[in-house]
Amino acid sequence: MIRGGIIALGLCAAVSATAQDTTLFVHGHIYTADPSRPWAEALAVSGARIAAVGSDKELTRRWRSGAHVIDLKGRTVIPGIIDAHMHLLFGALEIAGFNLSNPEHSVTPADPAALIATIQAFATAHPTDRILVGRADFSSQQPTAPTFALLDQAVSDRPVIVHNSTEHSLWLNSKALALAGITDQPVSDPGEERYVIRDASGRPTGLLLEAAQELGNRAVLSAFSTEEKLALIRGAARYLNQFGITSIVNATGNLTEIELYGLLRDRGELTVRTRTAFGAVAVPQRLTPQLLADLETARTRFHDEWVSANLVKFFVDGSSGMYPPLVYRAADYIALVEELDRRGFQLMAHAERKDSVHLALDAYAQALRVNGPRDRRSRIEHDFVISDEDAVRQGALAVITGAQPAFCCSDVGTNFDPGDPTASDRWRTLLSANATLAFSSDWPCMWPPDPYVNMQQAVTRQIWRSPDTAVIETAAFDGANQGGAVAQPGKIYFPEERITIGEAVDAYTRGAAFASFYDDHVGTLKPGMLADLAVLSQNIFAVPAAEIGRTHATLTMVGGRIVHEERAAHLPSAALK
Repeated sequence: MIRGGIIALGLCAAVSATAQDTTLFVHGHIYTADPSRPWAEALAVSGARIAAVGSDKELTRRWRSGAHVIDLKGRTVIPGIIDAHMHLLFGALEIAGFNLSNPEHSVTPADPAALIATIQAFATAHPTDRILVGRADFSSQQPTAPTFALLDQAVSDRPVIVHNSTEHSLWLNSKALALAGITDQPVSDPGEERYVIRDASGRPTGLLLEAAQELGNRAVLSAFSTEEKLALIRGAARYLNQFGITSIVNATGNLTEIELYGLLRDRGELTVRTRTAFGAVAVPQRLTPQLLADLETARTRFHDEWVSANLVKFFVDGSSGMYPPLVYRAADYIALVEELDRRGFQLMAHAERKDSVHLALDAYAQALRVNGPRDRRSRIEHDFVISDEDAVRQGALAVITGAQPAFCCSDVGTNFDPGDPTASDRWRTLLSANATLAFSSDWPCMWPPDPYVNMQQAVTRQIWRSPDTAVIETAAFDGANQGGAVAQPGKIYFPEERITIGEAVDAYTRGAAFASFYDDHVGTLKPGMLADLAVLSQNIFAVPAAEIGRTHATLTMVGGRIVHEERAAHLPSAALK
């Protein structure tokens, strides 16, 4: 992962300068996501913005010469995908590392020989990487959780840090434990020490859960230079562009990370728009003078179309073990929400359990009572299990659901309590309650961060099962994103909660833009908006639902710049009729 010199990534090519002339898309099937005019044949882009939307006849009459013409040949165009919840820096690290969990298969500790051989092969192919970072499915529950000993058999001379696909646990070898400063003695922060898994003698096993992951993450990130981090982020952004993704919300981060995006923006090398939340996985927020100063600095310095902040993330619960652990006492959490809301920050809450969702809604309701009405756009992330009463309350409070459809659906959805008959992932119920859906991948939890697989799962709610991960008792979800997952023909998880493809696209565009305070410049294709769009390989509005996930972006444009193109589709302006 970390090489002695620069990091070489094939996706890190510089972006060309913004074109000053007009690009004209013609002969298309363009979904604008603008309720006043949802469909068009043609679209004109001048500089960074959309100049006009209409028919071929209207736009070709206006731009008879001088326009750079892209003949869509009937292909479908949608607004650029806004991935409303992901972790770009984690994804950037893992895309340059080894991945043992992908759609084709998952190599788990249940097959130690294959796991060792795969990691060894990666280490051999990357002899100058000082730290090896990977991704895998493994149990986070004793006694089935793996230990450092298995990773030591694979690589003993360099640190190895493996991210669980949930991003709520890390698995370290002996060298990585030493790098993170984890010994037989407790670490200094009791909140982190609580989740350092130790054996009966107090020795670390190599597993870090929830807040303890910060020990490993800090050690890895401190070993990278600024330029190495920038190279990784550039490559990850271009990877996202391949899916038609043009904007993202980082669901974890801090001022240091935001400054990296600012540097790339200033160099003209950022190809996704970023909004970053302050927060770390399952680490309770503490309103220290340093945090409050960083929050103010971030929202003062970063509030443009490329890099923005003013967002704080809470983890009401985690996502490890047999049942997600709670992070806060209820009174403490409500007080924190009330104070940060008073200061004008947008808030988002990771909440998977039914009681966690209820608590998040209690906190938002209290903030409204105490601080009065304003344009908050408060969010609940995942929102896996919600009661009928709380679904109605969420709509009444205008709280947004940040959902990841590919996490659904196992036989029990994403409901952790086998004794609770409540359906999970209740997208139709929430829409009926007038809540806003904002879709996302939670990348690198979902791999790859494919919006079309997510859309298919939202439309079908097809039950999936992965033989590769069936032995992992603590898998929080087993959906279309998990390694080796296969569909169970004819099995649908609560079909009454399915939504339409149009609603799914809106959740990835207009809804996600609203959830991110992006809606004044992206999320719809109408004159004056920034020219963020994706040209698709097929008409997702017409293909059978089971084929939506086979879609891919053939061209992605961000602010009038083509940042991904599968193949040329250009015609000279003289071809206009």
